Amino acid sequence: MGKLYLVPTPIGNLEDMTFRAVKVLKEVDLILAEDTRTSGKLLQHFEITTPMHSHHMHNEHKTVDGIVARLQSGEIIALISDAGTPAISDPGFLLTRACVEYNIPVECLPGATAFVPALVNSGLPNDKFVFEGFLPVKKGRQTRLKQLAEEPRTIIFYESPHKLIKTLGNFVTYFGAERSISVSRELTKLYEETVRGTAQKVLEHYIEKPPKGEIVIIVEGKK
Repeated sequence: MGKLYLVPTPIGNLEDMTFRAVKVLKEVDLILAEDTRTSGKLLQHFEITTPMHSHHMHNEHKTVDGIVARLQSGEIIALISDAGTPAISDPGFLLTRACVEYNIPVECLPGATAFVPALVNSGLPNDKFVFEGFLPVKKGRQTRLKQLAEEPRTIIFYESPHKLIKTLGNFVTYFGAERSISVSRELTKLYEETVRGTAQKVLEHYIEKPPKGEIVIIVEGKK
C-alpha cells in the first residue's frame, strides 16, 4: 500500500516553503499538480526532479480512480496546488475522500494557507470563525448572504480582484454599512496590504483604488 501526501506550497513568498515539504516532494514517486507550468517553476527553484502529472478541478473526477490504483499498488504520491494547502478552495477533497474510503494512508503537512494570516492580522475575533471560501457567483448568492448576515462568528471569504467591489457592496447591503471588515491582498508578497474599517469605508477605498492580486476578506460576526 502506498501513501498520499498533501503538501502546502507558498502563497507568494518562496521562503515560506518548509524543509519537510521539499524533502517529501523529492522523495515521492509522483507529484500531482494543479497547474504543471506554475508548479514547474517551484520545483525548479528547489531542484526537485520528481515526475509531475496534472490534477485539477476539470479532470479530478476522471483521474481519481487511476490515482487510487497507483497508490494501492504501492506508489507514494504528493498532491500540491498552485498556492497554499490542497483542498482549501482547491482540488484535493475528492482524492482524499477516495483514499480514506480505500484505507490508503493520507498525511497532510502543515504549511502556507492564505486565510490564517489574514484572520490573525485582521484584529477581529479569531477564537471562533467560519470559512466560506468563494461566494456563489449567481445562483444562491443572495440566499447565502442573508443567512450569513445572522452568523455571530467571524466569517472568512476568498475573492478575486475584479469581483471585490461587487462583494463589498453586497456586504454593505446585507451585513450593514457599519459592519467591521478587513481585506488582505497579496499576502507574503512585496505589495502585501491589509485595509481595515467598516464595510462602507473599505468599499469606498477600493472604488478609489481598484485592487490587484489574491484577496482574503474577514468579516465581523453579527453582534
